[in-house]
Amino acid sequence: MSFLNWASITLSILLAISTAGHALFHKRTPSSALGWVAVCLMFPFVGPFLYFLFGVNRVETRAKKLEDKRGPFYSGIKAHGFFSSPAAVAVSDLNLSPVLSQIALISDKVSNRPLVGGNRIDPLHNGEAAYPAMLQSIESAKKSLYLMSYIFDTSKSGWQFIEALSRAAHRGVDVRVIIDGVGEFHSLTRAGDKLDRRGVRLARFLEPTLIPPAIHINLRNHRKIMIADGQTAYTGGMNISDRHLADNLKNRSRVMDVHFRLMGPIVTQLEQTFLDDWAYCTGEQTDPTPSLPVEYGTAICRAITDGPNEDIHKLSTILIGAVASAHERIWIMTPYFLPSAEMVSALQTAALRGIEVNIVLPSRNNLPFIKWAAQHMMYDLLYWGVRIFFQPPPFVHSKLFVIDDHYAQIGSANIDSRSLRLNFELTVEIYDPSVAQTLSAHIKKCALHSKELTLRDIEQRPILIKTRDALTWLFSPYL
Repeated sequence: MSFLNWASITLSILLAISTAGHALFHKRTPSSALGWVAVCLMFPFVGPFLYFLFGVNRVETRAKKLEDKRGPFYSGIKAHGFFSSPAAVAVSDLNLSPVLSQIALISDKVSNRPLVGGNRIDPLHNGEAAYPAMLQSIESAKKSLYLMSYIFDTSKSGWQFIEALSRAAHRGVDVRVIIDGVGEFHSLTRAGDKLDRRGVRLARFLEPTLIPPAIHINLRNHRKIMIADGQTAYTGGMNISDRHLADNLKNRSRVMDVHFRLMGPIVTQLEQTFLDDWAYCTGEQTDPTPSLPVEYGTAICRAITDGPNEDIHKLSTILIGAVASAHERIWIMTPYFLPSAEMVSALQTAALRGIEVNIVLPSRNNLPFIKWAAQHMMYDLLYWGVRIFFQPPPFVHSKLFVIDDHYAQIGSANIDSRSLRLNFELTVEIYDPSVAQTLSAHIKKCALHSKELTLRDIEQRPILIKTRDALTWLFSPYL
Protein backbone atom coordinates (compact mmCIF):
# COMPACT_ATOMS: atom_id res chain seq x y z
CA MET A 1 0.00 0.00 0.00
CA SER A 2 1.38 3.41 -0.98
CA PHE A 3 2.33 6.12 1.44
CA LEU A 4 -0.63 8.27 0.32
CA ASN A 5 -3.08 5.47 1.08
CA TRP A 6 -1.63 4.99 4.56
CA ALA A 7 -1.66 8.75 5.14
CA SER A 8 -5.28 8.98 4.01
CA ILE A 9 -6.37 6.13 6.29
CA THR A 10 -4.46 7.57 9.24
CA LEU A 11 -5.95 11.03 8.68
CA SER A 12 -9.50 9.69 8.40
CA ILE A 13 -9.07 7.72 11.65
CA LEU A 14 -7.67 10.74 13.49
CA LEU A 15 -10.45 12.99 12.20
CA ALA A 16 -13.14 10.46 13.09
CA ILE A 17 -11.80 9.92 16.61
CA SER A 18 -11.19 13.61 17.34
CA THR A 19 -14.58 14.81 16.06
CA ALA A 20 -16.42 11.92 17.72
CA GLY A 21 -14.61 12.74 20.97
CA HIS A 22 -15.56 16.41 20.65
CA ALA A 23 -19.23 15.45 20.18
CA LEU A 24 -19.06 13.05 23.13
CA PHE A 25 -17.78 15.73 25.52
CA HIS A 26 -19.72 18.76 24.24
CA LYS A 27 -23.19 17.58 23.26
CA ARG A 28 -25.72 17.94 26.05
CA THR A 29 -28.12 15.12 25.22
CA PRO A 30 -27.35 11.41 24.72
CA SER A 31 -29.31 11.30 21.44
CA SER A 32 -27.38 14.22 19.96
CA ALA A 33 -24.00 12.90 21.13
CA LEU A 34 -24.74 9.36 19.91
CA GLY A 35 -25.95 10.61 16.54
CA TRP A 36 -22.86 12.70 15.85
CA VAL A 37 -20.47 10.03 17.16
CA ALA A 38 -22.05 7.53 14.76
CA VAL A 39 -21.87 9.93 11.81
CA CYS A 40 -18.21 10.80 12.50
CA LEU A 41 -17.11 7.16 12.86
CA MET A 42 -19.18 5.61 10.08
CA PHE A 43 -18.55 8.10 7.26
CA PRO A 44 -14.82 8.84 6.77
CA PHE A 45 -14.07 12.49 6.01
CA VAL A 46 -17.75 13.28 5.22
CA GLY A 47 -18.93 12.73 8.80
CA PRO A 48 -16.24 14.93 10.40
CA PHE A 49 -16.83 17.57 7.71
CA LEU A 50 -20.57 17.65 8.44
CA TYR A 51 -19.88 17.84 12.16
CA PHE A 52 -17.48 20.74 11.60
CA LEU A 53 -20.14 22.64 9.63
CA PHE A 54 -23.26 21.89 11.63
CA GLY A 55 -22.32 20.18 14.88
CA VAL A 56 -19.98 22.67 16.53
CA ASN A 57 -21.70 25.36 18.59
CA ARG A 58 -19.71 28.40 17.44
CA VAL A 59 -22.25 30.69 19.03
CA GLU A 60 -21.16 29.59 22.51
CA THR A 61 -17.49 30.01 21.63
CA ARG A 62 -17.95 33.46 20.11
CA ALA A 63 -20.16 34.64 22.97
CA LYS A 64 -17.62 33.57 25.57
CA LYS A 65 -14.79 35.31 23.72
CA LEU A 66 -16.84 38.49 23.54
CA GLU A 67 -17.63 38.28 27.25
CA ASP A 68 -13.91 37.99 28.00
CA LYS A 69 -13.31 41.24 26.10
CA ARG A 70 -15.90 43.07 28.19
CA GLY A 71 -13.60 43.04 31.17
CA PRO A 72 -14.11 42.66 34.91
CA PHE A 73 -16.67 45.45 35.21
CA TYR A 74 -19.21 43.77 32.94
CA SER A 75 -18.46 40.34 34.39
CA GLY A 76 -19.18 41.67 37.86
CA ILE A 77 -22.48 43.14 36.72
CA LYS A 78 -23.52 39.87 35.14
CA ALA A 79 -22.41 37.77 38.09
CA HIS A 80 -24.28 39.93 40.59
CA GLY A 81 -27.26 40.63 38.38
CA PHE A 82 -27.46 44.44 38.72
CA PHE A 83 -27.91 44.13 42.49
CA SER A 84 -26.69 47.69 42.81
CA SER A 85 -30.03 48.82 41.33
CA PRO A 86 -32.16 50.60 43.95
CA ALA A 87 -35.19 48.71 42.64
CA ALA A 88 -33.66 45.27 43.25
CA VAL A 89 -35.70 43.13 45.63
CA ALA A 90 -34.29 40.22 47.62
CA VAL A 91 -36.48 37.13 47.69
CA SER A 92 -36.34 37.08 51.49
CA ASP A 93 -37.90 40.57 51.61
CA LEU A 94 -40.91 39.81 49.39
CA ASN A 95 -43.13 38.03 51.92
CA LEU A 96 -44.14 35.65 49.17
CA SER A 97 -46.25 32.55 49.65
CA PRO A 98 -44.31 29.29 49.93
CA VAL A 99 -45.22 28.50 46.31
CA LEU A 100 -43.88 31.75 44.89
CA SER A 101 -40.84 31.69 47.17
CA GLN A 102 -39.80 28.33 45.74
CA ILE A 103 -40.10 29.61 42.17
CA ALA A 104 -38.26 32.83 43.01
CA LEU A 105 -35.39 30.96 44.66
CA ILE A 106 -34.95 28.67 41.65
CA SER A 107 -35.02 31.62 39.27
CA ASP A 108 -32.63 33.55 41.50
CA LYS A 109 -30.04 30.78 41.25
CA VAL A 110 -30.03 30.40 37.47
CA SER A 111 -30.99 33.79 35.99
CA ASN A 112 -28.09 36.04 37.14
CA ARG A 113 -30.57 38.89 37.46
CA PRO A 114 -32.49 40.19 40.49
CA LEU A 115 -36.18 40.71 40.89
CA VAL A 116 -37.09 44.38 40.52
CA GLY A 117 -40.25 46.03 41.82
CA GLY A 118 -42.37 48.96 40.72
CA ASN A 119 -43.34 47.75 37.24
CA ARG A 120 -46.45 48.13 35.13
CA ILE A 121 -47.46 45.46 32.59
CA ASP A 122 -50.06 46.26 29.90
CA PRO A 123 -51.34 43.43 27.64
CA LEU A 124 -51.79 44.49 24.00
CA HIS A 125 -53.93 42.07 22.02
CA ASN A 126 -53.02 41.62 18.36
CA GLY A 127 -51.36 44.09 16.03
CA GLU A 128 -54.34 46.43 16.24
CA ALA A 129 -53.38 47.28 19.83
CA ALA A 130 -49.63 46.62 19.84
CA TYR A 131 -48.46 48.33 16.65
CA PRO A 132 -50.00 51.80 17.27
CA ALA A 133 -48.53 51.83 20.80
CA MET A 134 -45.10 50.80 19.51
CA LEU A 135 -45.18 53.31 16.66
CA GLN A 136 -46.15 56.08 19.07
CA SER A 137 -43.16 55.19 21.27
CA ILE A 138 -40.89 55.38 18.20
CA GLU A 139 -42.30 58.77 17.20
CA SER A 140 -41.88 60.19 20.71
CA ALA A 141 -38.37 58.75 21.36
CA LYS A 142 -35.82 61.47 22.08
CA LYS A 143 -32.52 59.67 22.80
CA SER A 144 -32.55 55.97 21.93
CA LEU A 145 -34.74 53.43 20.22
CA TYR A 146 -33.72 49.76 20.14
CA LEU A 147 -35.75 47.14 18.27
CA MET A 148 -35.18 43.39 17.84
CA SER A 149 -37.46 41.07 15.88
CA TYR A 150 -37.26 37.54 14.54
CA ILE A 151 -39.48 38.39 11.54
CA PHE A 152 -39.70 41.92 10.09
CA ASP A 153 -41.95 41.83 7.04
CA THR A 154 -42.04 44.53 4.38
CA SER A 155 -45.85 44.45 4.44
CA LYS A 156 -47.92 47.56 5.19
CA SER A 157 -47.24 47.21 8.91
CA GLY A 158 -43.55 46.66 8.26
CA TRP A 159 -43.35 49.80 6.14
CA GLN A 160 -44.96 51.83 8.94
CA PHE A 161 -42.14 50.72 11.24
CA ILE A 162 -39.47 51.31 8.59
CA GLU A 163 -40.64 54.88 8.01
CA ALA A 164 -41.06 55.63 11.73
CA LEU A 165 -37.59 54.28 12.54
CA SER A 166 -36.12 56.29 9.64
CA ARG A 167 -37.74 59.50 10.90
CA ALA A 168 -36.42 58.85 14.41
CA ALA A 169 -32.87 58.30 13.09
CA HIS A 170 -33.02 61.51 11.01
CA ARG A 171 -34.02 63.59 14.03
CA GLY A 172 -30.94 62.37 15.92
CA VAL A 173 -32.28 59.44 17.94
CA ASP A 174 -29.85 56.54 18.40
CA VAL A 175 -31.85 53.94 16.46
CA ARG A 176 -30.61 50.36 16.28
CA VAL A 177 -32.36 47.32 14.84
CA ILE A 178 -31.46 43.63 15.09
CA ILE A 179 -33.17 41.18 12.73
CA ASP A 180 -32.56 37.47 12.78
CA GLY A 181 -30.55 36.42 9.74
CA VAL A 182 -32.90 33.55 8.88
CA GLY A 183 -36.18 35.01 10.14
CA GLU A 184 -35.74 37.98 7.81
CA PHE A 185 -36.24 35.66 4.81
CA HIS A 186 -39.90 35.16 5.78
CA SER A 187 -40.48 38.29 3.70
CA LEU A 188 -39.94 38.40 -0.07
CA THR A 189 -37.93 41.61 0.27
CA ARG A 190 -35.59 42.21 3.19
CA ALA A 191 -36.56 44.93 5.64
CA GLY A 192 -32.95 45.22 6.73
CA ASP A 193 -31.85 46.48 3.32
CA LYS A 194 -34.53 49.17 3.37
CA LEU A 195 -33.61 50.26 6.91
CA ASP A 196 -29.93 50.37 6.01
CA ARG A 197 -30.57 52.58 2.96
CA ARG A 198 -32.51 54.99 5.17
CA GLY A 199 -29.68 55.46 7.63
CA VAL A 200 -30.94 53.15 10.40
CA ARG A 201 -28.18 51.20 12.12
CA LEU A 202 -28.80 47.54 11.44
CA ALA A 203 -27.35 44.22 12.61
CA ARG A 204 -28.32 40.76 11.41
CA PHE A 205 -28.03 37.93 13.90
CA LEU A 206 -26.03 35.03 12.43
CA GLU A 207 -26.78 35.89 8.83
CA PRO A 208 -26.29 32.83 6.57
CA THR A 209 -23.22 33.11 4.34
CA LEU A 210 -21.63 30.81 1.77
CA ILE A 211 -18.08 32.20 2.05
CA PRO A 212 -17.08 31.46 4.70
CA PRO A 213 -19.78 28.79 5.12
CA ALA A 214 -22.07 29.74 8.01
CA ILE A 215 -25.57 28.30 7.96
CA HIS A 216 -26.79 28.10 11.57
CA ILE A 217 -30.37 27.06 10.89
CA ASN A 218 -30.85 25.88 14.47
CA LEU A 219 -29.33 28.85 16.31
CA ARG A 220 -31.86 31.61 15.86
CA ASN A 221 -32.52 34.79 17.83
CA HIS A 222 -36.23 34.49 18.53
CA ARG A 223 -36.44 37.45 20.94
CA LYS A 224 -38.87 40.32 20.32
CA ILE A 225 -37.86 43.49 22.14
CA MET A 226 -38.34 47.23 21.68
CA ILE A 227 -37.05 49.85 24.13
CA ALA A 228 -37.67 53.60 23.86
CA ASP A 229 -35.37 55.97 25.79
CA GLY A 230 -34.68 53.26 28.37
CA GLN A 231 -38.11 53.95 29.91
CA THR A 232 -40.69 51.94 27.96
CA ALA A 233 -40.28 48.42 26.61
CA TYR A 234 -42.32 46.01 24.53
CA THR A 235 -41.95 42.25 24.42
CA GLY A 236 -43.96 39.12 23.86
CA GLY A 237 -44.52 36.78 20.94
CA MET A 238 -45.42 39.23 18.20
CA ASN A 239 -43.28 39.80 15.12
CA ILE A 240 -43.70 42.77 12.76
CA SER A 241 -46.09 41.60 10.06
CA ASP A 242 -49.59 42.18 8.69
CA ARG A 243 -50.35 38.62 9.81
CA HIS A 244 -50.84 39.99 13.33
CA LEU A 245 -53.72 42.26 12.24
CA ALA A 246 -56.31 39.77 13.45
CA ASP A 247 -59.36 41.97 12.82
CA ASN A 248 -58.88 41.65 9.07
CA LEU A 249 -61.18 38.67 8.42
CA LYS A 250 -60.20 38.60 4.73
CA ASN A 251 -56.60 37.83 5.68
CA ARG A 252 -56.34 34.03 5.47
CA SER A 253 -52.95 34.02 7.21
CA ARG A 254 -54.05 36.21 10.12
CA VAL A 255 -52.60 35.37 13.53
CA MET A 256 -53.87 36.17 17.01
CA ASP A 257 -51.28 37.07 19.63
CA VAL A 258 -50.67 39.19 22.70
CA HIS A 259 -47.77 41.57 23.19
CA PHE A 260 -46.91 43.57 26.30
CA ARG A 261 -45.85 47.12 27.19
CA LEU A 262 -43.59 47.27 30.25
CA MET A 263 -42.71 50.34 32.27
CA GLY A 264 -40.49 50.49 35.34
CA PRO A 265 -37.08 49.15 36.40
CA ILE A 266 -37.56 45.91 34.40
CA VAL A 267 -36.96 47.96 31.25
CA THR A 268 -33.26 48.17 32.13
CA GLN A 269 -32.94 44.38 32.04
CA LEU A 270 -34.59 44.24 28.61
CA GLU A 271 -32.34 47.03 27.36
CA GLN A 272 -29.26 45.18 28.59
CA THR A 273 -30.46 42.07 26.74
CA PHE A 274 -30.69 44.03 23.50
CA LEU A 275 -27.27 45.63 24.02
CA ASP A 276 -25.72 42.22 24.73
CA ASP A 277 -27.09 40.93 21.42
CA TRP A 278 -25.93 44.11 19.66
CA ALA A 279 -22.45 43.58 21.05
CA TYR A 280 -22.52 39.97 19.89
CA CYS A 281 -23.51 40.99 16.35
CA THR A 282 -21.25 44.04 15.99
CA GLY A 283 -18.59 43.86 18.71
CA GLU A 284 -19.70 47.32 19.88
CA GLN A 285 -20.12 47.80 23.63
CA THR A 286 -22.82 50.19 24.89
CA ASP A 287 -23.87 51.01 28.44
CA PRO A 288 -27.59 50.94 29.30
CA THR A 289 -29.45 54.24 29.64
CA PRO A 290 -28.02 55.98 32.76
CA SER A 291 -31.32 56.77 34.45
CA LEU A 292 -32.68 55.84 37.85
CA PRO A 293 -35.57 53.37 37.77
CA VAL A 294 -38.99 55.03 37.85
CA GLU A 295 -41.76 53.09 39.53
CA TYR A 296 -44.98 52.82 37.52
CA GLY A 297 -46.84 49.94 39.17
CA THR A 298 -46.77 47.10 41.67
CA ALA A 299 -45.49 44.17 39.61
CA ILE A 300 -42.22 42.51 40.62
CA CYS A 301 -40.42 41.21 37.54
CA ARG A 302 -37.27 39.63 36.23
CA ALA A 303 -35.97 39.11 32.69
CA ILE A 304 -34.73 35.60 31.89
CA THR A 305 -32.58 35.07 28.83
CA ASP A 306 -31.73 31.67 27.45
CA GLY A 307 -29.86 30.28 24.47
CA PRO A 308 -27.35 27.72 23.25
CA ASN A 309 -24.52 29.86 24.65
CA GLU A 310 -25.70 29.25 28.24
CA ASP A 311 -24.21 26.66 30.57
CA ILE A 312 -27.65 25.40 31.62
CA HIS A 313 -31.11 25.56 30.10
CA LYS A 314 -32.49 28.33 32.29
CA LEU A 315 -36.04 28.48 31.00
CA SER A 316 -36.56 24.71 31.18
CA THR A 317 -35.24 24.63 34.73
CA ILE A 318 -37.48 27.49 35.88
CA LEU A 319 -40.58 26.18 34.07
CA ILE A 320 -40.21 22.70 35.55
CA GLY A 321 -39.55 24.19 38.98
CA ALA A 322 -42.68 26.35 38.70
CA VAL A 323 -44.82 23.37 37.64
CA ALA A 324 -43.47 21.37 40.56
CA SER A 325 -44.26 24.24 42.96
CA ALA A 326 -47.90 24.79 41.92
CA HIS A 327 -50.55 24.26 44.58
CA GLU A 328 -53.82 24.93 42.73
CA ARG A 329 -53.69 25.30 38.96
CA ILE A 330 -51.47 25.69 35.93
CA TRP A 331 -52.44 27.48 32.73
CA ILE A 332 -50.28 27.10 29.62
CA MET A 333 -51.01 28.70 26.25
CA THR A 334 -48.48 28.09 23.50
CA PRO A 335 -48.56 27.66 19.71
CA TYR A 336 -45.89 24.94 19.66
CA PHE A 337 -46.04 22.23 22.29
CA LEU A 338 -43.34 19.57 22.18
CA PRO A 339 -42.27 19.30 25.84
CA SER A 340 -39.20 17.44 26.99
CA ALA A 341 -39.55 14.17 28.89
CA GLU A 342 -38.75 16.10 32.08
CA MET A 343 -41.55 18.61 31.43
CA VAL A 344 -44.03 15.83 30.61
CA SER A 345 -43.13 14.11 33.88
CA ALA A 346 -43.55 17.38 35.82
CA LEU A 347 -47.00 18.01 34.30
CA GLN A 348 -48.09 14.41 34.98
CA THR A 349 -46.90 14.63 38.58
CA ALA A 350 -48.72 17.94 39.07
CA ALA A 351 -51.96 16.42 37.81
CA LEU A 352 -51.49 13.41 40.09
CA ARG A 353 -51.05 15.79 43.04
CA GLY A 354 -54.52 17.17 42.29
CA ILE A 355 -53.32 20.31 40.54
CA GLU A 356 -55.58 21.55 37.75
CA VAL A 357 -53.32 21.47 34.67
CA ASN A 358 -54.73 23.14 31.54
CA ILE A 359 -52.93 23.42 28.19
CA VAL A 360 -54.48 25.53 25.41
CA LEU A 361 -53.15 24.98 21.89
CA PRO A 362 -54.21 26.07 18.39
CA SER A 363 -56.30 23.58 16.43
CA ARG A 364 -54.84 24.92 13.20
CA ASN A 365 -51.08 25.33 13.26
CA ASN A 366 -48.97 27.19 10.72
CA LEU A 367 -46.45 24.37 11.18
CA PRO A 368 -48.73 21.32 11.06
CA PHE A 369 -45.93 18.80 11.57
CA ILE A 370 -45.43 20.19 15.09
CA LYS A 371 -49.06 19.41 15.91
CA TRP A 372 -48.61 15.91 14.43
CA ALA A 373 -45.61 15.22 16.67
CA ALA A 374 -47.41 16.64 19.71
CA GLN A 375 -50.43 14.40 19.19
CA HIS A 376 -48.22 11.32 19.52
CA MET A 377 -47.31 12.14 23.14
CA MET A 378 -50.62 13.64 24.32
CA TYR A 379 -51.99 10.28 25.48
CA ASP A 380 -49.45 10.21 28.32
CA LEU A 381 -50.69 13.59 29.57
CA LEU A 382 -54.42 12.98 29.14
CA TYR A 383 -54.22 9.61 30.86
CA TRP A 384 -53.02 11.20 34.11
CA GLY A 385 -55.54 14.03 34.13
CA VAL A 386 -53.92 16.89 32.20
CA ARG A 387 -56.58 18.80 30.22
CA ILE A 388 -55.76 19.86 26.65
CA PHE A 389 -57.86 22.30 24.62
CA PHE A 390 -57.67 23.13 20.91
CA GLN A 391 -58.60 26.69 19.99
CA PRO A 392 -60.54 27.20 16.74
CA PRO A 393 -58.94 29.18 13.87
CA PRO A 394 -57.37 31.60 13.27
CA PHE A 395 -53.93 30.45 14.39
CA VAL A 396 -53.16 31.63 17.95
CA HIS A 397 -49.49 32.48 18.52
CA SER A 398 -49.76 33.58 22.19
CA LYS A 399 -47.21 32.30 24.72
CA LEU A 400 -48.48 32.53 28.29
CA PHE A 401 -47.72 30.60 31.48
CA VAL A 402 -49.58 31.17 34.77
CA ILE A 403 -49.25 29.43 38.15
CA ASP A 404 -51.91 29.71 40.89
CA ASP A 405 -53.17 33.12 39.62
CA HIS A 406 -50.13 34.75 41.26
CA TYR A 407 -47.16 34.06 38.98
CA ALA A 408 -46.85 34.48 35.22
CA GLN A 409 -44.33 34.32 32.39
CA ILE A 410 -44.57 36.26 29.14
CA GLY A 411 -42.14 36.45 26.26
CA SER A 412 -40.95 34.73 23.09
CA ALA A 413 -40.39 31.13 24.22
CA ASN A 414 -42.56 28.19 23.22
CA ILE A 415 -42.78 24.88 25.09
CA ASP A 416 -40.63 22.94 22.64
CA SER A 417 -37.02 21.89 22.12
CA ARG A 418 -36.34 24.61 19.55
CA SER A 419 -37.21 27.39 22.00
CA LEU A 420 -35.81 25.80 25.13
CA ARG A 421 -32.62 24.34 23.63
CA LEU A 422 -31.73 25.85 20.24
CA ASN A 423 -33.07 29.42 20.10
CA PHE A 424 -32.10 32.61 21.89
CA GLU A 425 -35.21 33.54 23.88
CA LEU A 426 -36.42 36.15 26.34
CA THR A 427 -39.02 35.60 29.04
CA VAL A 428 -40.18 38.01 31.74
CA GLU A 429 -41.46 36.46 34.94
CA ILE A 430 -44.07 38.44 36.86
CA TYR A 431 -44.95 38.18 40.54
CA ASP A 432 -48.23 40.09 40.64
CA PRO A 433 -51.72 38.68 41.34
CA SER A 434 -53.54 41.27 39.19
CA VAL A 435 -51.45 40.54 36.09
CA ALA A 436 -51.54 36.76 36.65
CA GLN A 437 -55.32 36.79 37.15
CA THR A 438 -55.83 38.90 34.02
CA LEU A 439 -53.80 36.43 31.97
CA SER A 440 -55.42 33.33 33.49
CA ALA A 441 -58.87 34.83 32.82
CA HIS A 442 -57.87 35.38 29.19
CA ILE A 443 -56.65 31.80 28.79
CA LYS A 444 -59.74 30.42 30.55
CA LYS A 445 -62.00 32.40 28.22
CA CYS A 446 -60.14 30.95 25.24
CA ALA A 447 -60.48 27.44 26.69
CA LEU A 448 -64.24 27.85 27.09
CA HIS A 449 -64.50 28.49 23.35
CA SER A 450 -62.20 25.58 22.49
CA LYS A 451 -62.65 21.85 21.95
CA GLU A 452 -61.30 19.72 24.77
CA LEU A 453 -59.23 16.77 23.61
CA THR A 454 -60.10 13.38 25.09
CA LEU A 455 -58.39 10.02 25.33
CA ARG A 456 -61.03 8.71 22.94
CA ASP A 457 -59.98 11.31 20.34
CA ILE A 458 -56.37 10.17 20.57
CA GLU A 459 -57.15 6.46 20.57
CA GLN A 460 -59.50 6.64 17.58
CA ARG A 461 -57.08 8.29 15.19
CA PRO A 462 -56.79 6.23 11.97
CA ILE A 463 -53.69 4.04 11.78
CA LEU A 464 -52.20 6.16 9.00
CA ILE A 465 -52.56 9.29 11.13
CA LYS A 466 -51.00 7.52 14.13
CA THR A 467 -48.09 6.42 11.95
CA ARG A 468 -47.62 9.92 10.57
CA ASP A 469 -47.68 11.41 14.08
CA ALA A 470 -45.23 8.82 15.45
CA LEU A 471 -42.75 9.27 12.60
CA THR A 472 -42.88 13.05 12.96
CA TRP A 473 -42.39 12.74 16.73
CA LEU A 474 -39.04 11.00 16.13
CA PHE A 475 -37.71 14.34 14.87
CA SER A 476 -39.27 16.42 17.66
CA PRO A 477 -35.90 17.58 19.11
CA TYR A 478 -35.24 19.42 15.82
CA LEU A 479 -38.72 20.66 14.83
